[in-house]
Amino acid sequence: MNPPVLPEPQALPTTPAIRLSGIAVAFEGREVLKGVDLEVRKGEFVAIIGPSGGGKSTLLRVIAGLLKAQAGTVEVLGRPAMVFQDYRLLPWRNVEQNIRLPIELTGRGKVETYLGMKPYSGLYPHQLSGGMKARVAIARALAQDAEVLLMDEPFAALDALVRERFNLELKRLHERTGKTILFVTHSIREAVYLADRVVVLTGGRVEAVLETKGEGRLTAFTDGIEAELRERLGVADSTFIEPPPPPMRPPWEVFGVLGLGGVFFLLWSLLAARVPLFMPSPAQVWRAMVDNAPLLAQSALATLEAALLGTLVSLAVGLPLGYAMGRSRALERLFSPFIVALQAVPTIIIAPLLIIWFGYGLVSKVITVTLISVFPVMVSAMVGVREVDRVYREVFQTMGATAWGVFSKLEFPGALPVVLGGLRLTLSLALIGAVVAEFVFGGAGLGYMANTERLNFRYANAFAAVMVTVGLGIALYALVAGLEGYVLRYRRR
Repeated sequence: MNPPVLPEPQALPTTPAIRLSGIAVAFEGREVLKGVDLEVRKGEFVAIIGPSGGGKSTLLRVIAGLLKAQAGTVEVLGRPAMVFQDYRLLPWRNVEQNIRLPIELTGRGKVETYLGMKPYSGLYPHQLSGGMKARVAIARALAQDAEVLLMDEPFAALDALVRERFNLELKRLHERTGKTILFVTHSIREAVYLADRVVVLTGGRVEAVLETKGEGRLTAFTDGIEAELRERLGVADSTFIEPPPPPMRPPWEVFGVLGLGGVFFLLWSLLAARVPLFMPSPAQVWRAMVDNAPLLAQSALATLEAALLGTLVSLAVGLPLGYAMGRSRALERLFSPFIVALQAVPTIIIAPLLIIWFGYGLVSKVITVTLISVFPVMVSAMVGVREVDRVYREVFQTMGATAWGVFSKLEFPGALPVVLGGLRLTLSLALIGAVVAEFVFGGAGLGYMANTERLNFRYANAFAAVMVTVGLGIALYALVAGLEGYVLRYRRR
């Protein structure tokens, strides 16, 4: 009696990590994707290949949630992580900070690997080569701890030798982590070498899906002349770009400043010699500064107090309003006419009303300074927010960042260069506003001292107050420039 024939064991169904059904996308009436159906199994490496304009990157953006399809359904296991073709590393964050960005934004994930970038963790993106940027971008995506990893031609900008090295590392990374990878490439050899399956996408349609597991992995880069070339050339690696030393100030700039200063004082001395009654000489002004040093110091502190308080109020009012207008064109259109109208009104016309409402004290001076200096704060904040590139916003979107995360990690540091540039003008205008307010409202201050000394025909003392005001302006400008240089030290020199 023959033994009973047992049925063959059925393979367990594989969990799909990505399932696309009937995906269609059109831009301005032109169909980019036309009814795309695709299923990617969990842990599978799938490459998408096809001619330029065939819809490969668009398909990845649909899966990542950056683009909404006009038709069809998208099912993805969890929130996918994405490696963009241009890497999109934040220029104000170093290697360590870029890799840890997803963890800071969501409080989830972990740094799985630095991909050899740990020794360079303090470098900024402009100091890295293309290969090093690719490593940081991949490590950042892995830190999201996502099941699905989307890669949009991440090695396209690399030279051939570095690209081969990355192919080998990516293959080992996939085998070690078991992540589901959807990889867009233009290289047939790369697709065959890396992928379990290759999807051919042409004209917005899936033309074919080829099983490549075990095929290219045994032969690619290993036969014939290719093997000999690889042996002779070795395995390439990426290197970092050593930043150039800080440039020395050209001698002609130093001598130019000194020369112009000398010409200015010479002309001043000649003019003082021709009209000595109304124009004190530089020497007379210097003696007045020395003789009135305590009074000048007290007046300078009073002027500085009004200028800085007005600047703080301008920042408190202008930054939020400018940020809101930068985020919303509707708010800009709503508030802009009133802001421009207020800026166009001469302060001397409003001064009598301020005296009636607030008196002659510090409050009226601070309001005057604010009215003069708030405009550049608002404009710089609005322009700064809009200067934040949309491509970085997409990076934060793929990471599931909250509104606060987008503001604190992207919009604020991204707008900072423009805001600090506006702050230079703001402080200069605030100092002017403080002096004007002292002319109008009186009280202590350099403006009040210059005006009273002029009325009493003590022109040397009046000029001394003006010279101290100029010195304050230069000091404030240098302070902001130093702050800008420190905060923006990541920028390329």
